[in-house]
Amino acid sequence: MVLPNDLSEYLARLYAVVKRRVFISYHHGGDQVYYDAFSRTFHDGYEAIFDNSLERQIDSDDANYVMQRIRDEFISGTSFTIVLCGANTPWRKYVDWEIKATLDKGHGIIGVELPSCAKNFQSQSMVPGRLFDNIQSGYAVWTTWAHLIQNIVNLKTLGEVAVAKSASSIQNSREMMARNMTV
Repeated sequence: MVLPNDLSEYLARLYAVVKRRVFISYHHGGDQVYYDAFSRTFHDGYEAIFDNSLERQIDSDDANYVMQRIRDEFISGTSFTIVLCGANTPWRKYVDWEIKATLDKGHGIIGVELPSCAKNFQSQSMVPGRLFDNIQSGYAVWTTWAHLIQNIVNLKTLGEVAVAKSASSIQNSREMMARNMTV
């Protein structure tokens, strides 16, 4: 076998053998530009990348019904969820519900700190509470936007790490957000 001169090209071809299906969770009103850039960058490497604003698609106030629809129609069949964490992401109920549904299924989860990510007074990234719990437990993978888009191999590697995590470290006991919060 002849190896290409560029090792990253070789790794990209090697990783392309397994096309993972992913669900992308993000605040549509604030972070659409990052989703669009993500989709353009990674569309060839994945079987499906979902662009669904669930708030508009599922017209119901019944949290149990909405959760069932999220699990059955959007999370089922995926390998992991990517949570794009921008300025308002921690306070969006649908993002919380999508993370919960992902964890209920035992799927991998990757949190991505966007350049717009809010910071607290200690300069720590503000992320959805349920995601934070799983970063702390070691279940969720955490990365930055710059690292993610630097090379397609980075996402492939992070995805494989996320799906290999043991479900025994999942933390999913928080109450579901009942409504969006404002800051």
